Amino acid sequence: MCVVPSLRSPLAVCAPFYDGARRLCLVTLARWTASWLRPYRGRVGLILILSAGEIGLTALAPWALKLIVDSVLGGEPLPQQLAALLPGLAATGTVTLLVVFAASGLLLQVAAEVVRLTHTQLEVEMGQRVVHDLRTRLLDHLQALPLGHHLKHRTADAVYRLDADTYCINDLATGGLFPIALAGLHLAVMFGILIAIDPTLALLSLGVAPFLYLSLRYHATTLVERAEQVKTQESGLVERAYETLRSIAAVKAFARERHELRRYADAGRETMRARVRLTWQESLFSLAVTAITLAGTAVILVVGGLHVLDGTLTVGTLLVVIAYLAAVYDPVSAIAHTVGTLQEAVVSARRVRDLFALRPEVPEAPGAVDASAVSGAIRFEGVGFSYDGDRQVLDDVTFAAHPGDLVAIVGPTGAGKTTLVHLIPRLFDPTAGRVLIDERNVADYRLRSLRERIALAPQDPVLFAGTIGDNIRYGRLGASDADVEAAAHAAQIHDFISSLPSGYRTPVDEAGATLSGGERQRLGIARALVKQAPILILDEPASSLDAIAEAALFNAIRKGRKGRTTLVIAHRLATVRDATRILVLDGGRVAAAGTHDHLVATSPLYRRMWERFSSPGGLRSGLATGAPAR
Repeated sequence: MCVVPSLRSPLAVCAPFYDGARRLCLVTLARWTASWLRPYRGRVGLILILSAGEIGLTALAPWALKLIVDSVLGGEPLPQQLAALLPGLAATGTVTLLVVFAASGLLLQVAAEVVRLTHTQLEVEMGQRVVHDLRTRLLDHLQALPLGHHLKHRTADAVYRLDADTYCINDLATGGLFPIALAGLHLAVMFGILIAIDPTLALLSLGVAPFLYLSLRYHATTLVERAEQVKTQESGLVERAYETLRSIAAVKAFARERHELRRYADAGRETMRARVRLTWQESLFSLAVTAITLAGTAVILVVGGLHVLDGTLTVGTLLVVIAYLAAVYDPVSAIAHTVGTLQEAVVSARRVRDLFALRPEVPEAPGAVDASAVSGAIRFEGVGFSYDGDRQVLDDVTFAAHPGDLVAIVGPTGAGKTTLVHLIPRLFDPTAGRVLIDERNVADYRLRSLRERIALAPQDPVLFAGTIGDNIRYGRLGASDADVEAAAHAAQIHDFISSLPSGYRTPVDEAGATLSGGERQRLGIARALVKQAPILILDEPASSLDAIAEAALFNAIRKGRKGRTTLVIAHRLATVRDATRILVLDGGRVAAAGTHDHLVATSPLYRRMWERFSSPGGLRSGLATGAPAR
């Protein structure tokens, strides 16, 4: 639904784009933009004051030219108001009047430029601050979204929205709201003066408004659609480059550089064509607006010229009228020339608002309690889970683990082992049953405090930019150097770190690319250990370790399990054969549970796994289930 624009707001027309199921227009978008400007009310007020001053100076500047043309060159007497204000001015010579009026006009124009420079600088600075605020808030929101969202959506698209789309707030404010408000204020002031000078010319000056509106309405929908297409394709182009560089080892290993370059070039050509089509549409709209305003000026010039010829208007006054028209039409033309940027900002704002519309992780229950005092007792009661609401990944899982226990979780690939442990820190929430810590549902704890009491070492740990010591300390930011070294000792990585020239201060390359899989994995384990949490979860901690390092690691884990509940996902059964309890998962269900000796005697699946582990064929041979799971 569109609204007719007011004369004071040439672009106050709705653009048909959607935010979810709701249809939004530029009025709503203006309110959203204004909400981000609210913390800067003082700056906005100062900008408005400066804008008013600029308009006042702009309104005065043409009168100096009128006085030169009419009173100095044309011999007309000075206006009565000016003669009364400066009685001695009329007695001066013509040359003196010429110099005085020319200097006055120069000072007025210079003053107007200084004011314009000041308020432009304030706009730019405030725009950058608002962009920073929006980016910070959006990153905070992205971090709060459920893990499932990040698994299903492209990382590069989120980065593009965070980096490029957030600039929409600056474009909408400094390229939309302020120029439109300035044009509207210009129109109100100049129209009031024109009414006093010549009502006919004043009314004629408004004749361009319907044509501007029709032109805007004709082009707006196409511009929004094409701008959205460009944004989508540019985001896809970033995703293509990101995927190629992220997977550069595989690209080189399969000699697929030309293939990837061809894919990127094809996507780039499509994006280029979309951008050219959008620019062409922008140029047509700009041409239409320029033609309309020029036609309006020509009409005013003709009618005003007729008024000069019949003596009802002086040449100087006609020049004032033309200057006022330029003061009104120039901002409108400038907006038209940047309408493509504005429409892209509209699309970017929708993309940003789409992210903000996503619900963050399951909110904390009313009266959620702090988890800082939990001891780490874990109990699953009939837990079920499904990623898509259709296929069950976990079904009726029930078990308990207590501080001091070392519970091993084993089973064929795809049995749901990783999904099970992810329910404890609420990376996902069960779709059936309950997960309890210290006999309280995990949903009853404050989420942040709950996760602070759980240390998780994933199978493929992520290493961040910084030093090796920084990456270990990420588990507990306040950890001392001694704590970091103790965790590294326990994770069997201290000797390797000490052998490096810079030791714990050695910078980590992107994603730890220059480290081996085993080294990255042990750093991830050290990060979990330094957290000193009452619950420790290790997901395949020895998958990249040799037998000697594996044995030493598990020996350290056994020694440090006192007062801590430790859950270990393992495929190498020999390392967990002395676990307090072993859970055998198969098809998302607990097929058996007990000690190693008990399971070898009573569980056909576990016995088969143990036999295959002991045979040359290895554990994974022939054990994968048909239903994949995480």
